[in-house]
Amino acid sequence: MNLAPIPAPVPVADLAAEHRGRLADLLDATSPATRARQAQATVLPVLGPLARLLPHGGLAKGTVTEAPDMSLLLALAAGPATADRYAWTAAVGLPNLGLAAAAGYGIDLKRFVVADRPGDHFAEVVTALAAACPVVLAAAPTDLAPRALDRLAAHLRRTGTVLITPGPWPGAQLSLEVTARRWSGLGEGHGQLTGRRARVTVFGRGSAARSRDADLWLPDVSGFVSVVEPEVAAVGLPENGPVAVSL
Repeated sequence: MNLAPIPAPVPVADLAAEHRGRLADLLDATSPATRARQAQATVLPVLGPLARLLPHGGLAKGTVTEAPDMSLLLALAAGPATADRYAWTAAVGLPNLGLAAAAGYGIDLKRFVVADRPGDHFAEVVTALAAACPVVLAAAPTDLAPRALDRLAAHLRRTGTVLITPGPWPGAQLSLEVTARRWSGLGEGHGQLTGRRARVTVFGRGSAARSRDADLWLPDVSGFVSVVEPEVAAVGLPENGPVAVSL
């Protein structure tokens, strides 16, 4: 009868060292710094005043975000466009998009592709531009079949492109709405508009399931996005009903 040799016992010191190594790897993989790096690798940056509203401080790559307010839509697109001076931005099926406003928020029009009227080739145009642009602004689909929408969503995930739409868009992961607004700068029927206060509310799926809101200047007197100072925010905005000026 042949007996297998009994393996030599592993020294306790070696087991302890291996345990410490595994524990160190686990702590590193779950540390706040590591989670922050992982989040940054999977999101596109946005302008500072908007970052505090979004999960992980940016727009998740490969997803669809709804922003019915055009000024807010452009402000969202401006973050990735200004963070990477080589990045291109595209707009599809949005003939009334304000290019002057886009430039005001910091989007370089030299790196801005516009396809106003793609017609029956909407999905093909978005697919082609998503391969080259980290952000695509696109009109809400009106006659795309569910299978075409699924293929487009899969393509966005592969390319990591963020699609921002006035909505509604089936399957959108995030929605940002202006729930109250007030323009400033007008006197008794005269004057010059100097800024728009807006309450922006964010809601969506997963980590965005719990809604958040903030009062922002959209735009402020300089044409940018900024946070309404606490003493100004305390005055409040009307939740519903008339506002001073709504444009």
